[in-house]
Amino acid sequence: MKLRVALTIAVLILSARLAAAEVVTWTVDGVKREAIIYVPKSPPPGKLPLVFSFHGHGDDMENFQYVGLQNVWPDAIVVYFQGLPSRDGYRGWQVEPGEYGDRDLKLVDAALAALKKAYNVDDGRIYATGFSNGAHFTYLLWATRPNVFAAFAPVAGRIRPAAMPKEPRPILIIGGARDAQVPFPDQRAAMSVAVRLNAVDGKTTSCGDGCTLYGGDTPAPVMTWIHQGGHEYPRPTSAKIAEFFHQHPKGE
Repeated sequence: MKLRVALTIAVLILSARLAAAEVVTWTVDGVKREAIIYVPKSPPPGKLPLVFSFHGHGDDMENFQYVGLQNVWPDAIVVYFQGLPSRDGYRGWQVEPGEYGDRDLKLVDAALAALKKAYNVDDGRIYATGFSNGAHFTYLLWATRPNVFAAFAPVAGRIRPAAMPKEPRPILIIGGARDAQVPFPDQRAAMSVAVRLNAVDGKTTSCGDGCTLYGGDTPAPVMTWIHQGGHEYPRPTSAKIAEFFHQHPKGE
């Protein structure tokens, strides 16, 4: 689903510290793949965190970049990938192992290898997030690439039975109670999977309106934020994701 992002003047005013964008391409199985990459203009000393971000079905990287992860975490490298046409002709992502010849898992592998060569990437701070179909793919990355990513943050997504994760990882799950596009019971089921797999059931604390933290003192906590909207990416979402990622490097 294409995400419409409302912008304010404040979001458009970038300081010298914020990242500069460029379009990067890779060839994967003979197919040109693209992403918009934001790299800190004045990076802090040491290695840099890396965030992979995936748009919804029918959306594109040009539109989805305006969720502004690069603004709320200017010290990170942020990558907005471009999906390829799905069976219905709209851009999207695979959601199960083997689908579309694993074209998108291969893209992630190729992009990660190239970015590690080009930038001083921190292997302990690599993250994945996505909206809707991009969230489904984020869950697939949890299932198939758990050792690559330190934490995950799917927004308005579901877990497919063929893409069930098996290794605990920190995860922030965001969903709308009135979502009809990806039915909220499916999103709630994904939250239950995460809580069970990460063994944090019953260890809950409140982290704000609609926000629950399971196992906050464990290696693989689950944070859920259930807002009262529908199939959408609420304005505080990117800030919540950046904060959660920042607090959860690998192994801590």
